[in-house]
Amino acid sequence: MKNITVSVDDDVYHRARLRATELRTSISAMVSRFLEQTALEESHVERLKRMERETVSKIHARQKRFSAKNRLKRSELYDRHALP
Repeated sequence: MKNITVSVDDDVYHRARLRATELRTSISAMVSRFLEQTALEESHVERLKRMERETVSKIHARQKRFSAKNRLKRSELYDRHALP
C-alpha cells in the first residue's frame, strides 16, 4: 500500500473533517474510497474500444460476413439506427 500527501485549502480540510465525522470515518478513508472508485471506472479509451467491439459484433450478427458487396443504400448511410 502506498502513502500519498495531498495539500488542500484549510477550509476544505475542516469541512472534510466534519463530513468524515458525520460518516464515522476518516479523511484518509474517504480519499482512499474515492481513488478506488475512480480507478475502477471505465476510461474514455476503454469505453471507445468497448463501443467499437459492440458495433462490430452487431454488424457480424446482422450479416454473416461483412464485405464491400454488402453496401448500404445512400439513405441508410446516415441512419444512426440502421443497426438493430
